[in-house]
Amino acid sequence: MFKKLFTPGNDSAPTNLALFVMRLWLGPTMFFNHGLDKLVHFQDLAPNFADPLGMGKPVSLALVLFTEVVGSALLTIGLLTRFAALTLVIDMFVAYLMVHQTALSGKNSGEITFLYLAGFVALLIAGGGMISLDTVVFGRNKKG
Repeated sequence: MFKKLFTPGNDSAPTNLALFVMRLWLGPTMFFNHGLDKLVHFQDLAPNFADPLGMGKPVSLALVLFTEVVGSALLTIGLLTRFAALTLVIDMFVAYLMVHQTALSGKNSGEITFLYLAGFVALLIAGGGMISLDTVVFGRNKKG
């Protein structure tokens, strides 16, 4: 089952290219614009970080940090793509729902979060495509 979950499908060349481009667009953007800053400034951010699930601010920040650094790196290289996308979907969903309170405009706008969420949901559904390390590690799904 584990292999089946991560084995890329038998998609068309343009679909595989689109998934590759989406991964290379969203993964590094999330890593460099969000994850890296949290990694570098963890100690400064932890005391004031949002704690929407009540787990404690440092724990919340650590989970978000894992997702935005490790998850976005895995997504970018296409390794365990669906797992990485799932962690990012959860991260963006919680941020959009609880931090931005579903606002798509205004001072507390979650528009960017919502757009990231859409891309990560698409990658969760489709996987990383044939141009990914998932193909190398898990092989190719012959059935599609």
